[in-house]
Amino acid sequence: MSTLQRPTKQAPKKTKPRPSDPHPTSGKPGEIRIIGGQWKRIRLTVASKPGLRPTPDRVRETLFNWLGQDLGGWRCVDVFAGTGVLGFEAASRGAAEVHIFEQDPALVAQLKATQIKLQAGATQIQRGDGVAALRQLAPASVDLVFLDPPFESGLYEPALGAAAKALQPKGFVYLEGPSKWTDELLAPFGLRVYRYLKAGAVHAHLLQAQGANVGDTGGGA
Repeated sequence: MSTLQRPTKQAPKKTKPRPSDPHPTSGKPGEIRIIGGQWKRIRLTVASKPGLRPTPDRVRETLFNWLGQDLGGWRCVDVFAGTGVLGFEAASRGAAEVHIFEQDPALVAQLKATQIKLQAGATQIQRGDGVAALRQLAPASVDLVFLDPPFESGLYEPALGAAAKALQPKGFVYLEGPSKWTDELLAPFGLRVYRYLKAGAVHAHLLQAQGANVGDTGGGA
């Protein structure tokens, strides 16, 4: 006489872990820390917004090693600012003026809250289109421009063109994107690659004007 047997439990299949996204865009709000200067280790809130990609710590640390840790006297512009961590990082390191532009009203409110928290008197927060903001700057008036537009936005070319005109002769453009920009691609804007880093999905570039001497730095001269 046959008896019913309980089905044996199968061990759960092991699944390969998904590669982590270097720029989380969903879930609860997160945090990102300032890594240098007077506000070192202070954490900023990262809103849960699709496409919001704060520049990773490793990339920012390398960037400010390239630039030098002291930005005293520099005039900086952070467009497509998001969390504003690049602009606040520059202000933390002594930049004289940091103009921060963001179009999303909720992110602008968060930027202003951060400005108050840090008592960041050198920063100015404005809601507005990044390319339009760059085009309104006086020619050769800026030491450092941070460009980190949405990866699929199609804003790279107009932003680079506007940034190049606003840049003083020894200034820099920091460019973050989903692919590498070569000197050949940058030539129409009068720019060239000074330093380059790839970290995960991020391609980070520090650019200078084609006529600048290698190693020239900004600083309000």
